[in-house]
Amino acid sequence: MSERELLHSIVIAAPIDAVWAELTRLDGRQRAMMDTVLDSTLEPGAPLYYKSPDGRRVFIVGRVIEVDAPRLLSHTQRVTTRDDPFTVVTWTLEEVEGGTRVTMRHTGWPEDTKKLHQVDGTWASIMPELKRQLETGQISRGMRARYRMYSWFMWAMPAKTKTENVPEPPELGQISRT
Repeated sequence: MSERELLHSIVIAAPIDAVWAELTRLDGRQRAMMDTVLDSTLEPGAPLYYKSPDGRRVFIVGRVIEVDAPRLLSHTQRVTTRDDPFTVVTWTLEEVEGGTRVTMRHTGWPEDTKKLHQVDGTWASIMPELKRQLETGQISRGMRARYRMYSWFMWAMPAKTKTENVPEPPELGQISRT
């Protein structure tokens, strides 16, 4: 079976170290990344979770594959609200004139993946918000409103997103590749 990939790239008017610090922030909310908190040691093989700000829900689960600060972060990923297989997200940062080129490559999607356009749309909204966050210190008003609304309905999220219901991700060698 063949695989599909999602690819998004943007130039951010910020130094590579600032972009890296935001993408790997462990000490608070990643506003551009759907207002989640990254929980990981960011060492190869370590579990990786993107959680709700209160830590009660897990939205992304995976394992770190490779880290080469401040240029590369690669990890497996599975969205807890979807029934997709684990995929791979690779962030590549490159210094360019005027800032940093950020490229996100999301690979390993089976050809028969349903509603992949929704995942692609999420990345398409994250990238400009990341740019806005790093260049202005704020995400858009519309995204702030969206996050506020999400917080009001967190109680309605599926039970499988509750932290206590999310199993540790499989080891890197155990993730099947189609």
